[in-house]
Amino acid sequence: MRSATLSPEGERETARAALTAAAARFTFSQTPRLDAELILAHTLGIPRERLLLTLADQPVPPDFAALVERRAQHEPVAYITGTRAFWTIDVEVAPGVLIPRADSETLIEAAVDHFAGTPGPRAILDLGTGSGALLLAALDQWPDATGVGIDASPAALAIAARNAERIAPGRATASAGGWKGTGRRFDLVLCNPPYVSIDAEIPPEVSAFEPASALFAGPDGLDDYHRIAPLLGAQLAPGGVACIEIGSDQRDAASAIFAAAGLTVAVRQDLAGLDRCLIVTS
Repeated sequence: MRSATLSPEGERETARAALTAAAARFTFSQTPRLDAELILAHTLGIPRERLLLTLADQPVPPDFAALVERRAQHEPVAYITGTRAFWTIDVEVAPGVLIPRADSETLIEAAVDHFAGTPGPRAILDLGTGSGALLLAALDQWPDATGVGIDASPAALAIAARNAERIAPGRATASAGGWKGTGRRFDLVLCNPPYVSIDAEIPPEVSAFEPASALFAGPDGLDDYHRIAPLLGAQLAPGGVACIEIGSDQRDAASAIFAAAGLTVAVRQDLAGLDRCLIVTS
């Protein structure tokens, strides 16, 4: 690959040409041009929106080529830039924590619908909080609420704590723990547990970079639902709801697990029309 800053003739390469060249290397990605734009905006220290509006005036920083090379090796863009947009917030991410996906915003949408016409939840719990994205998105949605994010991973907790301090100072706590929660009841419980079967084929940028402990859940992907279901009822306040992410093919199996624990279950689809969220009440 030629230099990201100089053309063969020694003249400064334009940002537009650099983006085109970078995107051409990301043939494995579903969004190659977007990937290149996010990386260039990151190296320039500006939002992507500003980059697009001022593309003709932007230089190509010397470190852009190195970051393009990392992406060409399938490293996720979010790990390269250190941030990910989710709902109405931007969260810090890094190796050791699962990267939030747009699919998970379905859980927030389900919660918004559940509490429509009310003041909203006052106490929110995020089981397996990771970066804290779900909890902090909910707290941004309901400014009077407070919440707790629980995770077993020290790396994830460190990132969640930093995100909490930046996005919802004084309103969010990141604590070590498991599926049994804190011993308290909450108006809203959010949870994106591991749900990928151990023999599933997943892209290299996921399998080679993101933490396996946040992805895989036994031969059928249901192991953690079996652990969560019998503990969940005791964590829901009267009138409360749990919004739990599922794989698109797990509707019936996952619903049956929570129904067997005496809970009422509905299912919400994501924007692609795929089953994505269990809406669980006691």
